[in-house]
Parts: sequence; C-alpha cells; structure tokens
Amino acid sequence: MEDEIEIQVRYSETDQMSFVYHGNYVKYFEIGRITWLKKLGISYKKMEEDGILLPVIELKINFKQPALFDDKLTIKTKLKRAPSYMIEFDFEIKRDDKVITLGYSKLIFLNSKTNKPMRCPKNILSELIKVS
Repeated sequence: MEDEIEIQVRYSETDQMSFVYHGNYVKYFEIGRITWLKKLGISYKKMEEDGILLPVIELKINFKQPALFDDKLTIKTKLKRAPSYMIEFDFEIKRDDKVITLGYSKLIFLNSKTNKPMRCPKNILSELIKVS
C-alpha cells in the first residue's frame, strides 16, 4: 500500500542557504498523502464535504541530507497499517535514489459536526481491501 510521486524543489521553498526550509517537508508529506488517497479513488475535498476531517495528531521528521533548489525529489508514501480511528503513514524522500528524509504522520478521523473521533469511513476501507 504505497505510492510514489515526483516533485521539483522550487526556489520559494528554500532558505538563505539554498536548503529546503524544514517546514516545507510537512507540505511534501501532505502532497504524498493526498496523492495516495486520490490514486485510491478517494477525494480529500469530497471527504471534507461529507463531514470528515483528518487533522494531523503526530508528526516525525528525520533529516539525513538537505534537499536543495531545483532538486528532483521522489516522495514515497506508505500506509503503515489498516486504519481504524486513525490512519498512519510512513514517508521517504529520495534524491537520485538516495534517501534524504524519513517521516511519519498520524491523523485522526473526526466528524466535522461534533469534532469527535470516528471510525475510518467504509468507502476508504473497501478501497483498501480492493488493492491489498
């Protein structure tokens, strides 16, 4: 249950040292996560319209080497385990097939009307079963 996407580091994502600013890695993980869901046939926008929110409740980043302006990066997004009330992802960011950053995020399914945790929607679980 993994997916890969390629991105190009833009100048605006770098700091004065030409390194990708550390906060942008969270955006890269989000790109990977939303693309992973989309390729599964699940629209993040539709989920939110249906009253399902997915806030991040835990995030870890392990920087091995900096990404630089104009680098072509591959973001690998992998589902850690079958979701219940939470969904967890592992991330690898590579440059030239070498891992430069590792990451992890845990998100919780929330009902937008009650702001209470809810189980993973059945449509997501059924899509996961189809591809596993």
